Amino acid sequence: MFSLAKNALGRLPVRSIQQTVARHSHQKWTPDFHDKYGNAILAGGATFCIATWTYTVTQIRIEWNLSPVGRVTPKEWREQ
Repeated sequence: MFSLAKNALGRLPVRSIQQTVARHSHQKWTPDFHDKYGNAILAGGATFCIATWTYTVTQIRIEWNLSPVGRVTPKEWREQ
């Protein structure tokens, strides 16, 4: 009984793969949404991201990596 069950389970994946291949070979391939528009959406998203970051970096006036040495002076100590 064990060998019969093992043999039946052993053939399941092969049979299902063969059936899947046979099913797909009889159907015409039609491009889906990702095949039609995938590259355009990727390019549009990259363009939007680059444009947004370029605008942000140039318009918000961030002073990049400037050291506070020489700019910050300590306040006078007041005793009470």
